[in-house]
Amino acid sequence: MAIARVATRAAMGVNAPQVWVEAHLSNGLPAFNLVGLPEASVKEARERVRSALINAGFEFPQRRITINLAPADLPKQGGRYDLPIAIGILAASGQLPLPPLAQHEFVGELALSGEIRECAGLLPVIVASRKLGKQLVMPQGNRSEAELVGYDGVKLAQHLQHVAAYLHGQETLPGIDGTTQWQQPQPLIEHACLSDVIGQYQAKQALEIAAAGGHNLLMLGPPGTGKTMLASRIISLLPPLNYEEALEVAAIHSVAGMAIEPTQFHRRPFRTPHHTSSAISLVGGGSVPRPGEISLAHLGVLFLDEVAEFPRRVLDCLREPMETGEVVISRAAAKLTFAARFQLIAAMNPSPCGDVGSDSRATPDQIRRYLSRLSGPFIDRFDLTIEVPKLPPGTLTAQTGSSETSASIAARVWAARERQLSRAGMLNSQLGSKALKQAGFQDADLVFLEQSVTKLGLSVRSFHRLQRVARTIADLQHAERVERRHIAQALGYRAMDRLLAGLRAQ
Repeated sequence: MAIARVATRAAMGVNAPQVWVEAHLSNGLPAFNLVGLPEASVKEARERVRSALINAGFEFPQRRITINLAPADLPKQGGRYDLPIAIGILAASGQLPLPPLAQHEFVGELALSGEIRECAGLLPVIVASRKLGKQLVMPQGNRSEAELVGYDGVKLAQHLQHVAAYLHGQETLPGIDGTTQWQQPQPLIEHACLSDVIGQYQAKQALEIAAAGGHNLLMLGPPGTGKTMLASRIISLLPPLNYEEALEVAAIHSVAGMAIEPTQFHRRPFRTPHHTSSAISLVGGGSVPRPGEISLAHLGVLFLDEVAEFPRRVLDCLREPMETGEVVISRAAAKLTFAARFQLIAAMNPSPCGDVGSDSRATPDQIRRYLSRLSGPFIDRFDLTIEVPKLPPGTLTAQTGSSETSASIAARVWAARERQLSRAGMLNSQLGSKALKQAGFQDADLVFLEQSVTKLGLSVRSFHRLQRVARTIADLQHAERVERRHIAQALGYRAMDRLLAGLRAQ
């Protein structure tokens, strides 16, 4: 029977489900039929495979060829199916032996000359093949992704002829060894230090608390006070990703078609989308669902500069992912889930003209309309909101010595994170209401916090967020129990609430 079965893998978000390429040759008028829910890019494989086989010196069967991509209800996109289709036709026509195919998976796009081109998003394929223990034949151009995984079952090929010779046992394909140098975090070279920011000691302290507990932070201040500089330096305070976390982040970037730099493998992502970004670019989606900025910032930081300039409906799309740590994109053909556990840092001016108080040219009504661009539920997702005021006269030229460096602050942040992970297995920003009851609060202090929340008109969500911030402050100070001074300090980081209360009083 002129039939062959070749294993490959599809792209479904950060997953790579197995697909079987079934090739059948039968008598009749020459034809090439491709079935199994192929998209346009897959249907075009007929011409690429035909030319590649002929130009590589193989015989293209002048028979009725049927290629089935199973399962039939799984959408298939891209040129990754070219190589397995070609292998299936060669095996079904007797030009390749069938037994070696059982232990192999194939993926790669074919050029008309028979060369094997690199494909985007193969990192999930390598991880899935490693779990199954199959030999994976893939393009030489994707070597860097294979090195990140460190799977010794990977075979790298540059041409269809090399794959055929390998399956015939006439030559070997190059691979990689089973160890990867990226399993241990590499030293990170930081070019931006927090000591570069002049003054703004309260803002630096708030940034340290946010980094230690993974809290969301909103900075309010006039233009040129250092909000963007502060936000860009939070990465220098965060610990590097471990190997499994880095591989999880790299898989998302691979699916998005982004190049993965081995030197940045363990570095936490820092994404800064422009305020003209659409909801799809920020959250993810499209006809072929792809991860958005919040997924590309997974286990890292998403910085929204001039957050008030973002459309309100776009910002409200972030509310659910900020709570759940993932985004679910539903389409008629499939439902995909992308991880999106990110830390949100945002910056904005306190008014349309940039100032408030006696320096402001805007009326209270204009300021209210400006601040209303952020919905109340969205503002409620921030654990800390701080003011970044103008520097006092003489600060720029004062010889007060250099401020604390990122390295010294990072040491405290890393130690505080270790205490959180050893106590609860997670950062304070992820603690639920039950875990907060065991976080070292005195009953009298919780009553004080509830009275403060009621007086400020805050929500129950804010009550829990203040608890998490107070717990982080206590961890930074090596305190086993959360004291009232820690709660009072957490209440001090509510600049947006004070600003809105002042406007209501006018």
